[in-house]
Amino acid sequence: MNTKLSILFYIKRAKTTSQGKSPIYLRVTVDSKRTEFSIKRFVETHKWSSEQNKMKGNSEESRTLNTYLAILKSRIYEIQKDLIHSGKEVNGETIKNILLGIDDRKRMLIPIFQEHNNRMEALMGKEYAKGTLTRYKTCLSHTKEFLKWKFNISDIEITEIDHAFIYDFEFFLRTEKSCANNSAVKYVKNFGKIIRICLANKWMLHDPFLGYSSKFVEVNRGFLDEEELSRLQNKELKIERIALVRDVFLFSCYTGLSFIDAWSLTKDNIGIGIDGNKWIFTARQKTKIASHIPLLPIAEDIIKKYEKHPICVISGKLLPVLSNQKMNAYLKEIADLCEITKELTFHIARHTFATTVTLSNGVPIESVSKMLGHKSIKTTQYYAKILDKKVSEDMAFLKERLKINEKIKRLG
Repeated sequence: MNTKLSILFYIKRAKTTSQGKSPIYLRVTVDSKRTEFSIKRFVETHKWSSEQNKMKGNSEESRTLNTYLAILKSRIYEIQKDLIHSGKEVNGETIKNILLGIDDRKRMLIPIFQEHNNRMEALMGKEYAKGTLTRYKTCLSHTKEFLKWKFNISDIEITEIDHAFIYDFEFFLRTEKSCANNSAVKYVKNFGKIIRICLANKWMLHDPFLGYSSKFVEVNRGFLDEEELSRLQNKELKIERIALVRDVFLFSCYTGLSFIDAWSLTKDNIGIGIDGNKWIFTARQKTKIASHIPLLPIAEDIIKKYEKHPICVISGKLLPVLSNQKMNAYLKEIADLCEITKELTFHIARHTFATTVTLSNGVPIESVSKMLGHKSIKTTQYYAKILDKKVSEDMAFLKERLKINEKIKRLG
């Protein structure tokens, strides 16, 4: 990298003070482009040599000032050398900032976090789901509250974020915000993405997450057993809106689709699979993983039932899916009508497909994982654990029955 650099010290006579002193300026010229700034030193105008670019004479004042000017000049050449070695552009503005100790402008946490959220919002529906954006917005809000709570500040330089900051933030989430373990871990994980952005841009030299660890606690994901699913399926519901919600819920019980994926389906998502029958071809909005699902007869019947529904005709959607909030509200009514004591939410349909509909009926876990659109089979294995527990309970019940039968035989 060849750059032509010249350095000039001069005084600005137009800014001479009433005491007859003029400010000394430094002009750095790189490839004919000038950058000028004050070095915060003054000299009596008549004592300055414009020819030699330094103070006249051999007094103590003169030697001190001229030595300072020589040091500045030497430092500028060092900066030029460092910039060249690091492959960075050499220009007057960069040299000025480094020389004045402002080589990198202060980077604050909140604007960086906000910029991340703005970009995510611009890509919503393309790369990110609405729920993901909402979680990051909430995390930003919690971060602002934490800064006020812990430090009584509205923002912080990212270089000041250390290991203790991360643990204090998690403590704040668990105590002040009353977050459960998994919620707190998720928010800290979201915050970690912002830190990774800073590290990738080399705005931070050290990763404050080094040595930090936290674990998600497995929660008991409810699902309908075979008897409950049959009761729901066969219940006669006379109110149209209730019947519609039940049918859409059943559709997900027999396809494994989440609410957003079921809501997004159109007729274009239905195609002919490798077996010559109808399949759903889609990709999970959450993970973008392809999900190919053969249509079971019950799911196919539900599609036919609603193909002429006004919502489907106008919107082009496969099913007339209501909002998630309304679906869950009506599902509570349906649970009461079907005498199901479990708290019924739409996501239980996906769990029911994984357990009662597929794994319990001998569908290999690899196939179930593919239909569910899981990134890893480890996620699907959780449902197998649930079934192992059920098998254990059933076998314990069988042992008791066998004991009773043995006693009856001995008494007989």
